Amino acid sequence: MQENAGHAPETVEKFLDSTLENVDSAEELALGIAQRAGLDDEDLMKIGMAVRESVVNAVVHGNRYNTHKKVRFVVTADGKTFTVLVADQGEGFDMESVPDPLAPENLLRTSGRGIFLMRSFMDDFQLRRLESGGTEVTLVKHLVSK
Repeated sequence: MQENAGHAPETVEKFLDSTLENVDSAEELALGIAQRAGLDDEDLMKIGMAVRESVVNAVVHGNRYNTHKKVRFVVTADGKTFTVLVADQGEGFDMESVPDPLAPENLLRTSGRGIFLMRSFMDDFQLRRLESGGTEVTLVKHLVSK
């Protein structure tokens, strides 16, 4: 991580259609802001993976590809933190019902590792059900060394 006081704060908010094509554009947008904020290559790789997982989850599991539902995507770099917020308009889910991807019976499954990866790659991970329905994920990477 690099000292970041000289970088101008930046926030971008988009409402994405619920298609997998928008995963690439969301990742590209986030990585551009992260790079301008001064994050190194290792952090950029981790952010890219976490953003991909969160947007794919919103499109596939949250909105279920419904063309009438959008994914809210907000990226902010404020000099101290880099934050990504991803919110879907789905039914929401119970976090406790997500199987442990490291359990022996789940190791060979082709899905189910997204939340685990987001938690592993970011400094802070928050997930909450929205009152209006849907799920909101917040991913944070600290920009200034502790």
